[in-house]
Amino acid sequence: MNNKKNPVTSIFNLKNKTVVLTGSSGRLGTQYADILSAAGANVILADIESKKNKKLENNLKKKYDVSPLAYSVDISQNSEVEIMTDVILEKYKKIDVLINNAFFNPSQSKFSSSAFEKFPLELWNQVLSVNLTGPLICSQSIGRIMEKQKKGVIVNISSIYGLVGADQRIYGKSNLNSPVSYAATKGGIVSLTRYLAAYWHGKNIRVNTLSLGGVLDKTYMKNDFIKKYSEKTILGRMANKDEYKGALLFLASDASSYMTGANLVIDGGWTAW
Repeated sequence: MNNKKNPVTSIFNLKNKTVVLTGSSGRLGTQYADILSAAGANVILADIESKKNKKLENNLKKKYDVSPLAYSVDISQNSEVEIMTDVILEKYKKIDVLINNAFFNPSQSKFSSSAFEKFPLELWNQVLSVNLTGPLICSQSIGRIMEKQKKGVIVNISSIYGLVGADQRIYGKSNLNSPVSYAATKGGIVSLTRYLAAYWHGKNIRVNTLSLGGVLDKTYMKNDFIKKYSEKTILGRMANKDEYKGALLFLASDASSYMTGANLVIDGGWTAW
């Protein structure tokens, strides 16, 4: 009988790892929760949306031999994140990976098509509190635990619009253009990653960014927009919602053990030309 471990599967193995995933009930969050659980992780499903989150927890338990936990939290509130961290430690005794995925983007609204000059300051502050302050708070609270453990991985989710300006020509009257607050916070995430990776040098805490391109969703995207967006990519199409799972698992696992302070861009070639 061959008892040798498969080197391919072993480097992606997250068995018994405790992974905190913010924004778990969203369209991509559910995909991340699935691949992390398939790799053996016990995923803390951290989201302000409790009903969908609990359903996700139950589905993961049935599908995989893991122990996920749906946890309702507002990541923009320091006190709530601190309590969540204590609850996780009480139940799982450690935190191996943090994935800062949660975000608020008021796109499909009257603000997505409004002029930059009229963008409400109140909404700007609201977006920053979730998209940038939230990852800061989570990284502070969970980073302290990782420092004590002398080991940890943090993955911050950004966007191509944290790297390049939104091409206004493809949006027209689609009301799908991300506002200035989204671009500013996603750009901030990339810089936050580099800061944290450098700050925790020598502490065995790796911090990386995953920057994503647009995800196809025909429930609200019109064909004209899909065509214009697709023409901007080298691959000639938008991403399917499950196509980021492999990259996320790579960054969360030992497969990326010599990678920190970096930005992995998965965008169909959008930013390559």
